[in-house]
This record gives sequence, structure tokens and C-alpha cells, in this order.
Amino acid sequence: MRNCIFCQIVNGHVPAYKVYEDENFLGFLDKRPLNPGNVLLIPKKHYRWVYDLSNFGEYWEIAKKLALAIQKVINSRSINFLTLGYEVTHAHIRIIPRFDDDGHIDGIRLSAWKNIPPKKMEEIAEKIRKAI
Repeated sequence: MRNCIFCQIVNGHVPAYKVYEDENFLGFLDKRPLNPGNVLLIPKKHYRWVYDLSNFGEYWEIAKKLALAIQKVINSRSINFLTLGYEVTHAHIRIIPRFDDDGHIDGIRLSAWKNIPPKKMEEIAEKIRKAI
């Protein structure tokens, strides 16, 4: 879709801190991370909802692979997966590292995003790429 920000990222029209890419999927750091290492995993083809993908199982296997790499690099207590899909109308899995006292009380607060400098974002992306 032409006006979809995620499709624009896939097509290279919008820059992103990429951490994973294959024929069908792209993973990149969220520009408004809920915690350091927060990755968005999207299908390269535009789908509205995560459950619209015919390769749903493969999608979640890649999410798991990324989560394990992120947890290793970021040294988080756990990882949360979030698939609301209302903010951007392109299927996406949010892979969110969790820490004690990270500001997300009783789950995830979408308004509690962190301001991480670009240099640090690139460092995090590079470490995740190497850990996969």
C-alpha cells in the first residue's frame, strides 16, 4: 500500500534500524521503543492483521528467534509479544524486552516509550543482527 509506513520501510523509502530480513519478513527497531531492543516484525507483503498470513506459524517462529537474540543482547528479564494492530494498519508483532521497573505497570503502556539516541539505536540493532 502506498500510504502504509511499513510498506514504505520495506520498499526502502523510509529508513529503519533493520535487525532481520528474509524473503518474506522484515524486523526493525521501533522508532518509539517501549524499551531498548523493541523490535517490530512485519511481513513484507501488506496484510492487515497478523492472522491473515498463510505462513502464520513461520511468522511466529521468526518472532521467537528474534526474541531470544534480543533477550541475550539486551539482558532483559523477559520478552512480551504484542499484536494489537491499530496504530499501523499493516500486520506487525511487537517484540518487547521487559525489565524490572521499566515503567510498564500491569502489562504494556503504549504511551511509555523511551527516547533512545540514534547512535545507541544503531548499536542495539548491530548487536541483535550479530546475535541472530
